[in-house]
Amino acid sequence: MNTLYDPLYLFIGGQWLTAQDRATAAVVNPATGEEIGQVPLATADDLDHALEVARLSFDQWRQTVPDQRAKILKRAADLILERAPHIAAQMTLEEGKPLRESLDEVTRAAEYFEWFAESARRIDGRVVPANRPGVLQLVKRQAIGPVAAFTPWNFPAITPARKLSAALAAGCSVVLKPGEESPSTALALARALDDAGLPKGVLQVVFGVPDQVSSHLIASPIIRKVTFTGSVPIGRLLSARAAEGVKPITLELGGHGPVLVFADADIEKAAVEGVANRFRGTGQVCISSTRFLIQREAYAEFVEHFVAATQALKIGDGMDPQTQVGPLANPRQLAKMEQLIADAVEKGARVLAGGEALPGAGFFFQPTVLADVPMSARIMHEEPFGPIAILMPFDELSDGLQEANRLPYGLSAYAFTSNARTAIDVADGLEAGMIGINQYRIVATELPFGGMKESGHGSEGGIEGIEHYLTNKFISQV
Repeated sequence: MNTLYDPLYLFIGGQWLTAQDRATAAVVNPATGEEIGQVPLATADDLDHALEVARLSFDQWRQTVPDQRAKILKRAADLILERAPHIAAQMTLEEGKPLRESLDEVTRAAEYFEWFAESARRIDGRVVPANRPGVLQLVKRQAIGPVAAFTPWNFPAITPARKLSAALAAGCSVVLKPGEESPSTALALARALDDAGLPKGVLQVVFGVPDQVSSHLIASPIIRKVTFTGSVPIGRLLSARAAEGVKPITLELGGHGPVLVFADADIEKAAVEGVANRFRGTGQVCISSTRFLIQREAYAEFVEHFVAATQALKIGDGMDPQTQVGPLANPRQLAKMEQLIADAVEKGARVLAGGEALPGAGFFFQPTVLADVPMSARIMHEEPFGPIAILMPFDELSDGLQEANRLPYGLSAYAFTSNARTAIDVADGLEAGMIGINQYRIVATELPFGGMKESGHGSEGGIEGIEHYLTNKFISQV
């Protein structure tokens, strides 16, 4: 066990529960392959306890005045910022991303608690003039009820923060199930909320076999709202389960982000910043760019800059301050990269950079650039979710848009051009929930985060983020 890694618990009813006689799952440092901790897995009784506590605490929390909810969330944000170096180190140990990326993520997680603290004070309704004398018509917005929230391992701070901050600001209680591969970060957020004065039982954090936990929680009549971030297949499954109970669900699923680079763009900027965007988080980022579509007359220049920048990246342990690309999260990710590349090469693709796993300890894979990838290759249809970039030329705007929109994904998309008319047309034509024009950084606390098509529905962040945790109540009074 790594002595730098925090002990792991379940958090139910305001109590930090150790493994005791519960089953556990190993947490592994992906940079070394060594076990650093054991996360306790909730039993059916634990889940029932979490649900009952969430039911009881909801009545108290929803009646807590918005100003008090806001103060607790802001205090939690302050505590997260104070503890950011420690939380970031925990994240890098369990997830592998470079320490500076972890620190940036923790900082942005705190920003969500600050943002939604203010949103708690702005939950309002309206008075609607009646068409009959002596009638008062009100529309109130109230917390929807206890929430079941499911988050993945790749962004273990910011993804839970988006869900927790909005749900708690609205007045909902929450049962959160983070990814078992990176549990310490979510527990650190829970500890900050607990230390900030969140009433006991308003938040539960449980771990377990994902299918068992999700089926148990979603089937419970106590749960009134479901929110999930993860893969498209699991999103479909949870959506069907939620539908059985007629429960609203917010889904933020996968993507296969296209980038349209026009010949009139700053080609070097689009390429160099594209490398940073693609290989951030070792490519395990749902909104990162994966398919780079370059107008044919600029294709050779873009390839030259992109390959050179890719080959210059430093791969290593995320705790090393020089590291730019850390390990993949687990051996499954390694195997997937090898399979996707082998399939593409067998069908005619060329490897311009990388293409292989690194020998030795840890789950390291070279940042890889593929060209001439045929449409029959799996990677042209499946989200790679790893350090692979695809480069391909296009001719006209219509051709580029056709390829960009070909897949059922619609999470993020990007375009680079110096022509204002082209920028308007491409932004209008791209089928994605989030679009960056001449930039790759499109996520901000005050803006909605979400996709369309099979990349999910509903948004988190921004003024839209709290809406999914509220329900409208119409009152007509004489």
